[in-house]
Amino acid sequence: MRGSAVTRSTLRQQIADALRDEVLAGRLKPGQEFTVKEIAEQYGVSATPVREALVDLSAQGLLDSVQHRGFCVHEFSLADYRRLVEARGLLADAMFRDIDAIRIRREATSPPTDESGAPVQRREAIVATFIAVRRRGEEARRAAVAGDLIVLIGYDIRFWRELASLFGNPYLSDFSNRLLVQSWACAVGHLRRVDDLKGLLWSGHTDLIDAFLRRDRSAAYSIVADYHEHSLALLERLAAE
Repeated sequence: MRGSAVTRSTLRQQIADALRDEVLAGRLKPGQEFTVKEIAEQYGVSATPVREALVDLSAQGLLDSVQHRGFCVHEFSLADYRRLVEARGLLADAMFRDIDAIRIRREATSPPTDESGAPVQRREAIVATFIAVRRRGEEARRAAVAGDLIVLIGYDIRFWRELASLFGNPYLSDFSNRLLVQSWACAVGHLRRVDDLKGLLWSGHTDLIDAFLRRDRSAAYSIVADYHEHSLALLERLAAE
């Protein structure tokens, strides 16, 4: 019985992840309606994990429940995007207020060790963690420069989620991720109308990590502000075309 519950929970997450990716890729379009039965048949599974996955995505703000008809992809407006960017900016301000707090929180919850399990220098452990996140940022930067939107979305979401996790507060990380996913869901429809996105997408991920490694809070604020300003300006321009 317990194994069955675990399997259903895993399936529920897999379906939710797959549908989220469909929304972020623009294959499930804003306002598009579908039923639990249609999704269950599409994935060849029972209705229960599908219904649970759809409820999860509704709670994340990506889907809306349509009475007596099923679900539809949430339609974000440009005004929604502005508010999302504003909220992400406020969250970044709170997160970056004390860069040294990252070290304190992580050490309090998980003392750093090397591959053999032996304790290592605290600063070295934090730097190593940042370097790992920086690698994710490098992948996001390459995708942005190449104009590869779908690849960028995947790496960008992972980059910001892993960066937020460094602050040791899972609620903060979850909220940050929710705002980012909604922002991409709003932006993707506009961006996919552009034939060539090379040079248009923000690519400052590694610059942000380098600012953190230098403990340069001012630079970190400036880079994130540039990210939000760039994204908002681009979307406003595309929406006006």
